[in-house]
Amino acid sequence: MKPMAAPDFPPGLEWLNIDRPLSVRDLSGRIVLLSFSTFACSNCTRLVPEIRQLEEKFPDLVILEIHSPGLESGAVAGNFREAVHRAGVEHPVAIDRDHLLWQAFGVRDWPTFVLIDPAGNVVGKTAGEGLYGRLHPKIERIAGEFGERGLLEKGRLQSRTGPETAREGSLYRPGKIAADNAGMRLFISDSGHHRIVVADRDGKILETIGTGTAGNTDGSFAEAAFYLPGGLAFDEEAGILYVADTGNHTIRMVSWPDRRVATAAGTGLSAPSPDEGGPGTDVALNAPQDLALLDGYLYVAMAGANQVWRMDLATHEIEPYAGSGREGLVDGPLGEAAFAGPAGIVTDGEALYVADSGASAIRRIKRGMVETRIGHSPDDFGDLDTIAGMARIHQPMGIASREGSLYIADTYNHKIKQFDPETGWVLTRVGSGVRGYRDGLSGDAKLNEPNGLVDFAGLWYIADTGNHAVRVYDPVRHVVSTLALWK
Repeated sequence: MKPMAAPDFPPGLEWLNIDRPLSVRDLSGRIVLLSFSTFACSNCTRLVPEIRQLEEKFPDLVILEIHSPGLESGAVAGNFREAVHRAGVEHPVAIDRDHLLWQAFGVRDWPTFVLIDPAGNVVGKTAGEGLYGRLHPKIERIAGEFGERGLLEKGRLQSRTGPETAREGSLYRPGKIAADNAGMRLFISDSGHHRIVVADRDGKILETIGTGTAGNTDGSFAEAAFYLPGGLAFDEEAGILYVADTGNHTIRMVSWPDRRVATAAGTGLSAPSPDEGGPGTDVALNAPQDLALLDGYLYVAMAGANQVWRMDLATHEIEPYAGSGREGLVDGPLGEAAFAGPAGIVTDGEALYVADSGASAIRRIKRGMVETRIGHSPDDFGDLDTIAGMARIHQPMGIASREGSLYIADTYNHKIKQFDPETGWVLTRVGSGVRGYRDGLSGDAKLNEPNGLVDFAGLWYIADTGNHAVRVYDPVRHVVSTLALWK
């Protein structure tokens, strides 16, 4: 496109992750990429690894995100700072409440990216996916031209403030949780801090895995980097913890005793459409959310693809297993069924059960067929304890199994429910149904968007995501407490 002078940023914008308002003049001498996006846009989320790849390739590149309240959910628009922190965004963010920047730069849809050269000219505008491939050569050319003329500013922006550093004993939006019953260890996806916390049943922190900064790096426990890690599955026989590294669209392996993290599957970029599968690290994945081990395979709730995948533990070959890739609530043979953002998966040793979050449903995969046990349609949700055919849940994110029963993190109802597949009954076990934080008797206790949960030594450990905590439910005494993490 023909270069044109970039319009200046209007006054009155709210800025996050930087301690002063920015102007185009402040950015003179820098290559700037404006990212018009929303937290509610799945395409925007899938492009995060490509944006990070551009930042790593061009350390002098300045990325500014532009968000508008009218295009976000009410929860995000009401607290952008929390949403930015939750997503691990470290570059400056402008809140464009009146869509003034959208109008100034002629933006009509998201994600849209506007490239500004060091002279302050708009030299490119692109929308949709495949961002890295389109922008990499153009940024490289601009950097070369202005660098040769001595007109390129080096280094990061000054006065830049990123998310709060993880403190010992603190969690930020923990997503999933798993247990090593033989070794008496808990594994917690400290998703907002981009790390894995390992603790004993009493909360003593045994170690942390990952730097705590968003990234995609293999290596030792101290060197490795994750991005919004989610589901966990521990193979006790092999001593390997598998991690659904959701933000990186990869499956990672944390192995003992060599104490290293390696990538088992995924390229680090999201798959734009369902893939046919192949050797693990050659196949692009799409937002893996949760994991389950069964008969030599690792099963993956692949939320972004609306499918369940599986990886052969011996060869790391990975392939779609159930779901056509279409979004919906459709039962039938594996390849014809449809899911809607599956977020949790577990096995009872025979069948697989899936918390199909977008459909507010619980699905069963058995003998080559997908069957809905709870749920009716993506638009049909609620909070009703009764026989499974009539029960209602709302956006379940986690599911676990114990002694023939399933325990469901009924996330948007802020409850833990028990489902008995034999009798069909669905009953609330934890939570009043009101979002909040309160320990005590299980029926009076308050949770805030619970996600993963695991049965460990007779107690239920719950990743209470919205409360940034792990809660503990004693099914014998029917009380809820909070796990205090300590070193």
